[in-house]
Amino acid sequence: QVQLVESGGGLVQAGGSLRLSCAASGRAFSSYPMGWFRQAPGKEREFVAEILATGSAYYADSVKGRFTISRDNAKNAMYLQMNSLKPEDTAVYYCAATSSTWSSGYWGQGTQVTVSS
Repeated sequence: QVQLVESGGGLVQAGGSLRLSCAASGRAFSSYPMGWFRQAPGKEREFVAEILATGSAYYADSVKGRFTISRDNAKNAMYLQMNSLKPEDTAVYYCAATSSTWSSGYWGQGTQVTVSS
């Protein structure tokens, strides 16, 4: 059974940092693009960052320069280092992996990130 499990969320003050982790099991994702998405209350899920199998990374404009995505294929894991957090970063963060479209890929259950002002 394929599973993606996020961890590392929590409550942090504005300007603080958190590091999210995504642990994958059930299959190897080393050749898959992997990504982070988030959903704030009352809003649609939105793209945060993506990392390809090559290591190339892409970010939403809203997090560029503050967040860093990385992966460890040996551990079948992905990470999101979040610095200079803002209240508007408050959301449930999801990790995902896909071989085609995100909507048809594998998703975790999410981890809550709350940034207080």
